[in-house]
Amino acid sequence: MPTQDPETEANPTATPPLRLRQPTRDQVTPVPAYLDAVLPEDHLARLIWQATGLLDLAPFAAHLVVTADGPGRAAASPRLLVALWLYAFSQGVTSAREVARLCVRDLAYIWLCGGVTLNYHTLSDFRVAYREALEGLLTEVLGRLLHAGLVRLEHVAQDGMRVRASAGAASFRRQPSLEKCLAQAQQFLAALPAAEPAPPADADDQDDKRGRGRRRGGRRRAARERVARLAAALAELPAVRETKDTAEKREQARVSSTDPAARVMKMPDGGFRPAYNVQFAVDTAARVIVGVDVVNVGSDREQLPPMTTQVAQRCGRLPDDWLMDGGFVSKKMIAWGTAKGLRMLAPVPKPKKEDRDPHAALPGDAPAVAAWRERMGTAEAKETYKLRAATVELVNAQARSRHGLQQLRVRGRLKALCVALWVAITHNLLIWLRHLVSQGALPVGATD
Repeated sequence: MPTQDPETEANPTATPPLRLRQPTRDQVTPVPAYLDAVLPEDHLARLIWQATGLLDLAPFAAHLVVTADGPGRAAASPRLLVALWLYAFSQGVTSAREVARLCVRDLAYIWLCGGVTLNYHTLSDFRVAYREALEGLLTEVLGRLLHAGLVRLEHVAQDGMRVRASAGAASFRRQPSLEKCLAQAQQFLAALPAAEPAPPADADDQDDKRGRGRRRGGRRRAARERVARLAAALAELPAVRETKDTAEKREQARVSSTDPAARVMKMPDGGFRPAYNVQFAVDTAARVIVGVDVVNVGSDREQLPPMTTQVAQRCGRLPDDWLMDGGFVSKKMIAWGTAKGLRMLAPVPKPKKEDRDPHAALPGDAPAVAAWRERMGTAEAKETYKLRAATVELVNAQARSRHGLQQLRVRGRLKALCVALWVAITHNLLIWLRHLVSQGALPVGATD
């Protein structure tokens, strides 16, 4: 016979406890909402989604093998991933983990995902795995801007900015230290068990087993990556030694064990830190980026030829004028640019003798250099040269402040180039979107 509750037995008139629905906030709960109504019709996320529908994104899907009638889990849409990263860079978000968090917290990201779940590994891999596709996407957006008349190729300005690498100053080591670290890393990797020890009898929960497997795989992956980075650092040493001018400096050459391709460069604040040199070439008409490059050389002196080649390939021809600051100037580069048909506009170095006219030709000047000196003394050239600071330096500032290019979150020059391409594509896409909306070619409110 069931026993009666002592409180009820002592007080037969006591009210039984209420059955209530209490909020539970530590679980995933479906939210009943009409997703298409959570954003304004003119929201940037909607516009970016529409713009991606006008672009050729087939190269981003070339590796996919999952078919509609075949086995396997469906892959995330490349259009979704492209739109997510374009919107993230437009908001200055460059972290894959942060984008993954925003996909479940921020309405704009939730709207873009449309119920598709993504983890930060997928987002991080996609950000740097498609360099050639990103190059093609930048060229396609440039073609749209050229067709719209926003790129005139009258004046193009080039400038470089040093962006902090994902490496610490203490990670730079000399050859003996790198060899020692590599041997230790190899021993650690070899000592890792190929399989997890048998679990105790009371630890047979499937979730625990999967967790242990993931941790074991993560340890081995981290160990392999460290061995690969140290081997790459040793392989970089000869290239670093070639830049040193004395045998003593070559012997003391150091390379980062975290990011072997990074180099210590002088930063805008005057300090020296591991960095990459990000180069942008900008058409001055609408501040459109027409060229992108990333190098691990702190000097801009030799960066003119590769950028002009890239601009000619992307736009079909070279501009009339090429504007650059004093860091690019050398007689060799002035003559090279002139031979390519460019009118070079760059500051003339201050002469050592105060009484000498800096715009007068020197006895040993080539004709192209003498013409450049004379040109920069004219009022027209000085006025045109002012466009450089008003365009490419502004674009560099926007890349840092608006698009998050303060410090790289990836390692390696090619991955850093992918990030710079995302910044350039985002910058140009925003210009294209403003043009489409102003012309009524992109109706506000449409989603497909």
